[in-house]
Amino acid sequence: MSLKSIIARPYATWVTDKVMQRAREAGETQLSVLRRLVRSGSSTVFGRAHALREVEDHAGLVQAIPLRDYEGLRPYLDRVVVGEPDVLWPGRPLYLCKTSGTTSGAKYIPITRQSLPNHIGSARRALLSYIARTGRTDFIEGRMIFLQGSPQLDRTGAIPTGRLSGIVANHVPGYLQGNRMPSFTTNCIPDWETKVEAIVTETLNADMRLIGGIPAWVQMYFERLLARSGKATVHEVFPDFSLFVHGGVNYAPYHARLTALIGDEVPRIELFPASEGFIAYQDAGHEDGLLLVLDNGIYYGFLPLDGQADRPLSIAQVELGKHYALVLYTNAGLWGYEIGDTVRFVSLDPPRILVTGRTKHFTSAFGEHVIAEEVEGALREAMDAYPCTVTEFTVAPTTAPEEGLPYHAWYIEFADAPADQGAFASAIDSALQRRNPYYRDLIEGRVLRPLRISRVLRGGFAGWMKEHGMSDAQSKVPRLANDRRYVEGLPVSD
Repeated sequence: MSLKSIIARPYATWVTDKVMQRAREAGETQLSVLRRLVRSGSSTVFGRAHALREVEDHAGLVQAIPLRDYEGLRPYLDRVVVGEPDVLWPGRPLYLCKTSGTTSGAKYIPITRQSLPNHIGSARRALLSYIARTGRTDFIEGRMIFLQGSPQLDRTGAIPTGRLSGIVANHVPGYLQGNRMPSFTTNCIPDWETKVEAIVTETLNADMRLIGGIPAWVQMYFERLLARSGKATVHEVFPDFSLFVHGGVNYAPYHARLTALIGDEVPRIELFPASEGFIAYQDAGHEDGLLLVLDNGIYYGFLPLDGQADRPLSIAQVELGKHYALVLYTNAGLWGYEIGDTVRFVSLDPPRILVTGRTKHFTSAFGEHVIAEEVEGALREAMDAYPCTVTEFTVAPTTAPEEGLPYHAWYIEFADAPADQGAFASAIDSALQRRNPYYRDLIEGRVLRPLRISRVLRGGFAGWMKEHGMSDAQSKVPRLANDRRYVEGLPVSD
């Protein structure tokens, strides 16, 4: 056992105990964060315009600051991007995180000297929590890889600019530098498919212990790895692979395929990172949700999706089981920022959440408001009844078919298709009706007919994403839309 492993266990226990103590005092912890934020932000252009100096508590904060998405905050962000200091946060940001997104193009999210530790330190906490909970440090002894964007950054004016994962790659702690793969040169390859092939070449004979990334891209890496090695499973290639770290999307649709590729179950940690801040991480069993990061530069607001409140609630006001849109106030200068994710609390002491979808990713062409949690749950239930392996899927409304009633169109790429696709589709539809009573009423009232599946050709989603400039380590297939923007051009077999 190395010195790193010997030190890691007591240090992990100390850090985790400290985090849990603050989590169990969530209201007080968050109020301290709020006061530090408004104290620092009060002298900025935004702070003076919104009288932040007078804000003392949650009620004052939500009264002073209206909710905004990126476009709403853009008049301030545009000034930050051109290098003007003291606009949203004191000074200028260290980085601009470029992410795809708005109707008017890319988004540029500031990362400040104060917010950078949130991104790096919270990921470290997740690993330390795993060590404290399990006592396992074997993953420290070998190589590790996070499939990520290029660490080679561009510049927007004088500010270094890149993808979040590429920015963070420049701040890997020194004690892990000897473990990390791939090389800087390989990590900088711009074309994702070329990059994956180069990563396979570098890692094929390595002692890989920890592998991380968005599930879809890890799946691609595993498939290329097995094709190159001629082995049947990843565990035959990497017998000591012992920890899988993932985030960005719901893992459930990928579980069967990734388990088959790996060869068996492997311990895993789910993360909830975002360009706007590191929100939460798994600190217990997978069914127990993700622990909110409460003490690291983010104050949270929770806007009820049931319309019961028109202003965000505090952590002390939320309830179990209800759905909330997530609102952030951060030490990167995001104030009342609607991140676009929806969450549901599964524990209040300490606060743990499940990510249930995106505020802009839903299907409600007929008033049903179907969300990601519902379609993913329905698909998982059908896969249990009719064994198959799904590579990717998305759902869109078909509002004006050539004949018959409208329906939900499910575009699914199978690695292994179900024996009876018709029965599989019926199982999804029945499960979705149980989860969403509005959808059930539309089916029973013959406003809609049951869903229909279109089988996407193998590699179809990857090709579509590459064609639309989304083939990198941080891009994800949207699960739902209220129109057909994500399905036009997908190659299907029927």
